[in-house]
Amino acid sequence: MKKIILAPDSFKGTMSSTRICAIMEKKIKKHWPEADVKKIPVADGGEGTVECFLEATGGDRIKVRVSGPFFEEIDAYYGILRGGDTAVVEMAAAAGLPLVEGRKNPAETTTYGVGQLIGHAVKQGCNKIIIGLGGSCTNDGGTGMAAALGIRFFDRDNREFIPVGGTLDRIARIDTSGRIKELEGCEVIAMCDVDNPLYGKNGAARIYGPQKGADEEMISLLDKNLEHLAGLLKEQLKTDVAELPGAGAAGGMGAGVAAFLRAKLKPGIDTVLDAVGFDGLLDNADIIFTGEGKIDGQSLRGKVVLGIAARAKKKNVPVIAVVGDIGDDIDEVYGQGITAVMSINRVAVPFEEARLRCERDLALTMDTIMRLLKL
Repeated sequence: MKKIILAPDSFKGTMSSTRICAIMEKKIKKHWPEADVKKIPVADGGEGTVECFLEATGGDRIKVRVSGPFFEEIDAYYGILRGGDTAVVEMAAAAGLPLVEGRKNPAETTTYGVGQLIGHAVKQGCNKIIIGLGGSCTNDGGTGMAAALGIRFFDRDNREFIPVGGTLDRIARIDTSGRIKELEGCEVIAMCDVDNPLYGKNGAARIYGPQKGADEEMISLLDKNLEHLAGLLKEQLKTDVAELPGAGAAGGMGAGVAAFLRAKLKPGIDTVLDAVGFDGLLDNADIIFTGEGKIDGQSLRGKVVLGIAARAKKKNVPVIAVVGDIGDDIDEVYGQGITAVMSINRVAVPFEEARLRCERDLALTMDTIMRLLKL
């Protein structure tokens, strides 16, 4: 019996990783009906992260009413993985860009609801929290999240308040004594695929602020405020996050989870693969299918395909990358564990046309690959 592992990233704007797994499995079973297919849909920490983990490991989706980006009450969710001790929280569920469509304002949005999701999970008995830091509409450095977990912020007049991106400069004192007790001993891992510092020319506000609705004036304000927060965290919490790689992820949430939750920032692919016991799954595996929307020189920086290939190479398991587009500068991938790269683009058409036929093209490409493998 063949053992085949499916671990694709999503094709942004077209197919989710879960859908890709389903299409791949169908074609594999057509040619090898008895194959043992292990599906590991991969997420990057943004929208869809919870569903990918639940698909890969099993577990339950937990619905919770929390504060939305503007402190309005919304329906949100997180996942508890099979076994009951690990929760997966995607900050996009409570502070994602789609929640502020038409009213973006990173100076006023909050991560408070993200903290409520984390708090709910630890009070259910979870002692490990995986947080996806993708797709946020916020720039509050995780202070809203911290406030929801019992950490208090005071201004110069000793008045307590919940900071947002535009008011971080008002913080004069941080009191962590009220942090909820359930967080003690809890392991927190943040999925983080960027290495931006908290502030400065490559910081959270300047690099990601524009897509969240910030103009140049607001970017300067938000950047200055994050610098102020970094100074307080260093002075009062003895935590230096200013230059921490990934501190600037998700509007400074990388810094926030590191400072307030003592979280480890890890690449998304490593977080997923560790959670599903990928290294163990490689034992006796015959082949791995992975993929993403495009593979090129950028992929050599540790994206999904290369992250999977690096582990597979150690156990001599061949890896086929099924992708949308292929760049001209991918020769190096073959030395890093990739056996072959195949594009699903069967005809030369613009993306807007290709996306309409992508599922059919993926199925046809997988059928071709399986026919070759049967030779």
